[in-house]
Amino acid sequence: MTVADGYRAVTLFVAGQPTSDGAGVKLTRVIGTPELGQLDPFLLLDEFRSDRPQDYIGGFPDHPHRGFETVTYMLAGRMRHRDSTGHEGVIEAGGVQWMTAGRGVIHSEMPEQEDGLLWGFQLWLNLPAAEKMKAPSYQEFADVAEEALDGGGTVRVIAGKTGRGTEGPVGGITTDPLYLDVTLPAGASFEEAIPAAANAFVYVYDGGLAVGGGNPLSRGILGVLGEGERVGARAGADGARFLLLAARPLGEPVARGGPFVMNTREEVQQAFRDFGDGSFLQAD
Repeated sequence: MTVADGYRAVTLFVAGQPTSDGAGVKLTRVIGTPELGQLDPFLLLDEFRSDRPQDYIGGFPDHPHRGFETVTYMLAGRMRHRDSTGHEGVIEAGGVQWMTAGRGVIHSEMPEQEDGLLWGFQLWLNLPAAEKMKAPSYQEFADVAEEALDGGGTVRVIAGKTGRGTEGPVGGITTDPLYLDVTLPAGASFEEAIPAAANAFVYVYDGGLAVGGGNPLSRGILGVLGEGERVGARAGADGARFLLLAARPLGEPVARGGPFVMNTREEVQQAFRDFGDGSFLQAD
């Protein structure tokens, strides 16, 4: 399992950084930090995990987004979403919401529980310039496709298609994302094809994992994957649970300003003006 064989190796090990967001929700930020600001088209990855209500009960009250997509995937607990378009729903364990903010949405994400474990991920995925000002839209699913692996383990497919043909429910995304949630027992191996042009990473959220025969990644570590057409990995003695994500890079300039991600500083400033003068939701 070598780079010469087309397998991707880990080129950067990134440790998640504890932080808080929203109304004081404690989380671990993995993409969107000084160590890894972005990995085109991935803009942010947060893991929130706590059974202490004081860590999450404040949730994420009303806030705007423009110019990108947010993906919320829950492992445990419930999160209620409400927004300015009138959309409302609850994302439960095993469910996913893929929100394309487009030209603008104001929404809240609040825990639908007062105690117990809340555990999940939020990913931000950039939109191409031609789609940044399109109408907001949603794809929501209470569950996703699951594939059993030879030798034990499972793959939950949120977006994209595995080499065995298992396809996730999310579709129609310009960057052609692959979003897999993989569980492996101790010592089990995993392989998957990845388009050569895609940027990709793995994030270990439980156990340990060696990718491409290199140094293992432990819990809370993201591995940026180098060039190649396949990913090969083996779980450690405690098994492994990890996310594998890949997507086509946009190769466009990125200008970020809090909840707005555009191509130029002028566009970001316009988003702030639109939000300030009340025209944000009516922008063309």
